[in-house]
Amino acid sequence: MPRKKDTLHTEFSFTLPRGLVDNQDRVHRHGMMRLATAKDEIVVQQESKVQENPAYGVLVMLSNVITRLGSLTYVSPDLLEGLLLYDIAYLREFYNRINQQGNAHIPAQCPHCNTEFSVQLELAGES
Repeated sequence: MPRKKDTLHTEFSFTLPRGLVDNQDRVHRHGMMRLATAKDEIVVQQESKVQENPAYGVLVMLSNVITRLGSLTYVSPDLLEGLLLYDIAYLREFYNRINQQGNAHIPAQCPHCNTEFSVQLELAGES
């Protein structure tokens, strides 16, 4: 009997609590994040802005692993500077969860009524 081939899922969908507002007042909340690689870590350390200010490293890392944010297919550290800290905290937690194979649930909050709840991480393309 043939064995089913294991597949490694490397992209995960997410929805930001608030979202990024672009210069045309469009809000980008839904995105995709891929698993980080060793090269991503190296690129962060080589970035001059990170060498000047290590706190900037999180923006560089997130810009490397976010493959889509709303209709944006390129996400730069400069673009992520426009996110509210609430969304940055969400992305950091999401990044840590998918890359460390931790808990499959992430805390969330309704942007309309502020009700807090837990959302299960879903693999891209699954529902």
